[in-house]
Amino acid sequence: MTTATWFLLLGALLLLVGFTASYIKNGPATSAIVYLLVGFVVGPMGFGLFHFNPLEESALLELLTEIAVLISLYCAGVKMPAPVTFRRWRNPLRLAVVSMSLTVGIVALFGYFWLALPLGAAILLGAVVAPTDPVLATEVQVRHADDPDRLRFALTSEAGMNDGSAFPFVMLGLGLLGLHDLGDVGWRWFAVDVVWASGAGIVIGIVAGCLVGWLVQKLRTTFTHSEFLESFLGLGLIAFAYGISLLVNAWGFLAVFSAAVALRHTELKLAGLKQSYSDATSGETYPGEAPLAIAHVHQSSLIFNEHLERLAEIVLVLLIGGSLFWDSWSWRAVGFAAFLFFVARPISVHLGLLGSKAPIRLRNLAGWFGVRGIGSLYYLMYAIQHGLPENIALELIHLTLVVVALSILVHGVSVKPAIARFWRARKSAH
Repeated sequence: MTTATWFLLLGALLLLVGFTASYIKNGPATSAIVYLLVGFVVGPMGFGLFHFNPLEESALLELLTEIAVLISLYCAGVKMPAPVTFRRWRNPLRLAVVSMSLTVGIVALFGYFWLALPLGAAILLGAVVAPTDPVLATEVQVRHADDPDRLRFALTSEAGMNDGSAFPFVMLGLGLLGLHDLGDVGWRWFAVDVVWASGAGIVIGIVAGCLVGWLVQKLRTTFTHSEFLESFLGLGLIAFAYGISLLVNAWGFLAVFSAAVALRHTELKLAGLKQSYSDATSGETYPGEAPLAIAHVHQSSLIFNEHLERLAEIVLVLLIGGSLFWDSWSWRAVGFAAFLFFVARPISVHLGLLGSKAPIRLRNLAGWFGVRGIGSLYYLMYAIQHGLPENIALELIHLTLVVVALSILVHGVSVKPAIARFWRARKSAH
């Protein structure tokens, strides 16, 4: 495709989305399905106007997906309810750590014994597809911090955390393939990639978010006529927390999500506001105070960053559609996707929430809506850039692209009726 054709295609898509946003919102399909189908039509499965090769363009795709995930993590973080309590976050933590780790293990066993992948590649495949995605999971994300939907809260929190907690398994897979130093019997992997990188990322994010929230409040009270570009402050917080994390070998995704959560928590606390919320475990609602007319950074920057997130979604899903051929839909890839959706994810969710007070309907839906997407592509491109052998890279690209495409289609079609049925059942139970 020429530059002019690309501009025409993107322009037409943006106009289509702009004019039909309300119809897509109320219709049976999600916006991601529309972008994917357009990619199919103009890509090798349709008119063949372009073909995007993820292996040849892995550096570009890694950068694009990295930016998209960072922006999405920030958007998810600033919508998280405050204050942060262990009681409210207990189930999402189980999903993000226990369920995700179980998914990696189950997929690794399937990849090693059924797909005949090397052990390192099988673990890497599990790490790539285990994290749920904050970019494409728009329909199952919290709408705002006062959103009472327990399912959306659990899935959004899980996606925000497990996009960072999957990194140690990526490094484990690379290490078993001889591409990363694990240390004797894995001591370096556990000490550096698990304990240090995860803990440091969370601490960096909390400190950065609290610092920015405190500084803005301090300047506003000291200099009453001061004005800020809140959108720039939000982007600056993303870049600052991520940059510091990269310098000290911490997981930057965890840092950005933690920074966004800490920013909202700090701004509300300093402003003396209490937020109403519905407890994610018991379902009880706790009233709060009416918000004051204060232009908080987390509020003002959210709209701008959500627009960037939507733009990144259009480009990346279009590229996914343009990467697939008709013969990409092999029984091997489709069967793996079915195993992930119907076996690995539900089992890991139910085991991860074992003993919790989460209702069975919530567990079933959480087990189904493990949306895979841009985060999976980022981890795969990251591995390729770290020297993944070409034959393994091609196999994992094939499997991952089909998983992501099917997730967009299957989860996208089922999300609206499933959420509506969940709410009807909840209201009838009361």
